Amino acid sequence: MEFEEFARTEWAALRRTAFWLCGDWHTAEDLVQATFIKVYVRWWTLRRAARANAFARTTLTRTWIDWQRKGSAGELPAEDFADQLLDDTDIALRQTLLTALQSLPAIQRAVVVLRYWEDMPVDEVARIVNRKPATVRSDATRGLAALRVTLGEKGTVR
Repeated sequence: MEFEEFARTEWAALRRTAFWLCGDWHTAEDLVQATFIKVYVRWWTLRRAARANAFARTTLTRTWIDWQRKGSAGELPAEDFADQLLDDTDIALRQTLLTALQSLPAIQRAVVVLRYWEDMPVDEVARIVNRKPATVRSDATRGLAALRVTLGEKGTVR
């Protein structure tokens, strides 16, 4: 099936983006699953990989923003499980960055992650977060400034 192949090939990339948005691997998996449900429902209109990929990234981002507005996804963990670690040599730096990202409002965080981590152009980020390009640039500037302050306070990066 086409959808199964799409889900198999896009799972890791969407999960990584979701992780940078929410800061938790378990929530990232829930977010990707919710995204794939929405993609599956619309699959008959998407079919092409480029359209499906764009729709999935938009859906992922908007679903996460909606979850932030609601306060939670309505689930509470039964116990605290250790998150999986990426093949990354500087775990402390990654954790510092995640903590700093979590201090940003949902829209600013989505803009910073999509614009700088996913390296998307301003117009594409604007389409995904449903804002004007000028507002996205403003959100990116404010988000980066807030990150610089937060990271500067910890003495990690200036």
